[in-house]
Amino acid sequence: MQIKLKHIPAPPKCRDIIPCHVVLLDGSDITVDVPRPEKGEYLFRKIVMQLDLVEEDYFGLQFMDKNQVPHWLDKTKKIKKQIQGPPTFHFRVKFYTSEPINLGEELTRYQFFLQLKQDILQGKMPCPGEKAIKLAALALQSELGAYEADVHNLYFISEFRFVPDQNEDFEVAVLEEYKALSPDLNPAAAEKKYLEEAMFLEHYGVDMHSVKSKKDGNDYRLGLTPSGILVLESDAKIGLFFWPNIKKLEFKERKLILVVTSQDDDGQSEQEHKFVFVLDNAKACKHLWKCAVEHHTFFRLQNPIATKHKNKQFIRMGSRFRPSFRTEMQLQRGAKQRMSVPFERKPSRRYSRRSTFRSTRSVPQKQVSGGDANDHFRRFIPAEGPSAPPDLKYKPISGFGAGRKPPKREESGSTVESRGRSDSPKGWENGDHNSNERPVLFMARL
Repeated sequence: MQIKLKHIPAPPKCRDIIPCHVVLLDGSDITVDVPRPEKGEYLFRKIVMQLDLVEEDYFGLQFMDKNQVPHWLDKTKKIKKQIQGPPTFHFRVKFYTSEPINLGEELTRYQFFLQLKQDILQGKMPCPGEKAIKLAALALQSELGAYEADVHNLYFISEFRFVPDQNEDFEVAVLEEYKALSPDLNPAAAEKKYLEEAMFLEHYGVDMHSVKSKKDGNDYRLGLTPSGILVLESDAKIGLFFWPNIKKLEFKERKLILVVTSQDDDGQSEQEHKFVFVLDNAKACKHLWKCAVEHHTFFRLQNPIATKHKNKQFIRMGSRFRPSFRTEMQLQRGAKQRMSVPFERKPSRRYSRRSTFRSTRSVPQKQVSGGDANDHFRRFIPAEGPSAPPDLKYKPISGFGAGRKPPKREESGSTVESRGRSDSPKGWENGDHNSNERPVLFMARL
């Protein structure tokens, strides 16, 4: 599927620009010409306005530096000081709400839905088998609508990808789950149910960072969550530092320093514990520190951190960095209801169909061409059987067979028997056929 590239030009009098390439969650691309003196806020605002997002503070623009360390675009700094070379940004969810019901708009939920699908497919959010099957069926319901036996067979479903190690057995189970869903479940309801199911995944919304312990030299992962900082060794959780218990969070070159308090057994006194983690380079360490500061600010504070009384701050600010967004509490307090905003749901990326499903059915295939670029069904489809389309040779539907000349009129004496049909099943011309073998209409909406 090829999606047209959108372009947002700079103001007419501006000549010195930075062409910024932005990849959205639905796979489409936007090129924004940013005046060189502008800050990150200019680019972020253009993307938000293009998408018509109101709950924008959940999202951000991410890019990679020369060391392949991901960074979030700082809206308060000039773009030219943050990037090197032609920049490519990815519009992503930055803060995963712990309660999808807090998302007020269908458009915001749709963006979260796309992000979670991407996280599961890329293996960033491990998903158990049964849960993955249920989520995949809801994703199909959102994109394709209600199950239709004449169209949605295994050969068709094998075009989609939901998990990293997807196989035939998984696709069979997904199809059965898809059949069981209510046909009245519209895309918005399916996406909302998808979020409600996904929020219970173990690594939902966890921002992972690889570190080493200075004490023992072992490899660990720190996961930033709405409730605190999660510590994992391999895939095993070994600790969770809640935000209220973190008394100090600072960085120095490659070292990230955490000071955490814990209650004694009697619950009357506190003990302080110091943890030092080492990262690959200083930029990666500062990036992790920034992400931790932003997570604490967004999920725990009523307002962004004040900077006047430095010694009284929860987090020691050894840098000029300041969070530049509204907190989740501010978003919920200031939420304004607006009328439902119409938007376009883009079809997901498709892959080659499995030859195993085709060979087991021994059904010849034919290519149907034409139609719109976003047409879901403009692909290989069975030529025979209940999933086959009718003969489209002289009756183009939505572009199929367009441009072909109509058939010549037969003379008044000719009959159907004399003309015949070369593509009719064997025995039809003699009338000895079973009514169950009659071809069915294929997707009248095509």
